Amino acid sequence: MKKNVRELALEGLLQVEKSGAYSNLLLNSLIEKNKMEGKDTGLLTEIVYGTIQRREALDFYLQPFLKKKPEQWVKILLRLSLYQMLFLDRVPPHAVIHEAVEIAKKRGHQGIASLVNGVLRSVQRQGVPSLETISDPAERLAVETSHPKWLVQEWIEEYGIDAARKMCEVNMLPPVPTARVNVSKTTVEEALVRLKEEGVEARRGELAKDAILIEKGNVAHTRAFQDGFLSIQDESSMLVARALGPEQGDDVLDSCAAPGGKTTHIAERLHGTGRVLSLDLHPHKVKLIRQQADRLGLANVDTKAMDARKVGEAFRPESFDKILVDAPCSGFGVIRRKPDIKLGKQPEDSERLSHIQLAILHEVAPLLKRGGRLVYSTCTIEKTENENVMQQFLQSHPEFEWDISMKERLPKALEPYTHDGQVQILPHYFATDGFYIACLRRKV
Repeated sequence: MKKNVRELALEGLLQVEKSGAYSNLLLNSLIEKNKMEGKDTGLLTEIVYGTIQRREALDFYLQPFLKKKPEQWVKILLRLSLYQMLFLDRVPPHAVIHEAVEIAKKRGHQGIASLVNGVLRSVQRQGVPSLETISDPAERLAVETSHPKWLVQEWIEEYGIDAARKMCEVNMLPPVPTARVNVSKTTVEEALVRLKEEGVEARRGELAKDAILIEKGNVAHTRAFQDGFLSIQDESSMLVARALGPEQGDDVLDSCAAPGGKTTHIAERLHGTGRVLSLDLHPHKVKLIRQQADRLGLANVDTKAMDARKVGEAFRPESFDKILVDAPCSGFGVIRRKPDIKLGKQPEDSERLSHIQLAILHEVAPLLKRGGRLVYSTCTIEKTENENVMQQFLQSHPEFEWDISMKERLPKALEPYTHDGQVQILPHYFATDGFYIACLRRKV
């Protein structure tokens, strides 16, 4: 029997909680497997993302109505039902409650169905408790925006309460879809015309020169995308290739490259010259990079499955003109895009990751030619993984110095946030992903 949208939402959310499945990949799989389309796809996406985004707040609202801890699937069913009742206008509460009770009967028994019915009807009659009853400001912000309390406290200490609140609040908003124009094939103006002909409404980006913002339609379904005129990429991420500043004929190493967005951007900016050697630890991810390069018509990309911490065994010293280390990181800059990141992280993760990040930097450093440029980037806002990593690297590598010319290659809007050769973009600055970019030069 075909499952309805809410049954699939429950199934997906249960997988996210139990196995740490990525919500975006899981949604794609559910939509494809169940041959969903149109409004059902939109509703499923909204329920899954919304329930994850507001999990802690939903639990806070439900707590007074639960006499004992329910089974995991029942708790998730209550969460997704309450999310619809509080935050979705299109479905009347009585319909949400009826659907939840039917799912409870089908999946459990009459006792569970009665519990679900009783809790949701009590919420409907009495309303939810006020968040103002939480006296600690950090805890209240954490519950209100469903971020881990330890993370909110960390952001308050590092950036102040106002910035922490703005970051948490912007993380609750849906991201604006963005795409990068393949400048080796077309211009931004021509790409906008092509998309308009295919029914996609878009306009120029606000931060990156090669960016367009999608206002209506799905770029990935267009002929322009299939023919390699565009790539899906956030504006912050597009700034990394500009910071690196590839020049025609350069031999470039992208040491942690999957799924290939930055590799292909660098290759596009080489205009058919030079080479980008794109590495990743996992062969199946290397295949994704290759597919991206082929779709975009980039013959100057080579790929190889390799641990970036072992590149010194495979390449001679001073082999590359420029090197990018887009390091594995905690990803706290992309919570808006991947809300499940909030669910599985621990306070010690950043420290653990910083050791991996430094190990990669130490290994690639000798491969850069004298006078060459090294860019280090992450999609996180944790100083442990960003500024602290750079400080440690520079202390142990006196042959490197800050490349302050980076600010000349980046948008003027970033000048207030740029110092030395580094920039930290917080998510609320431009409603883009949170990103850190540092640029170093190897002394001659």
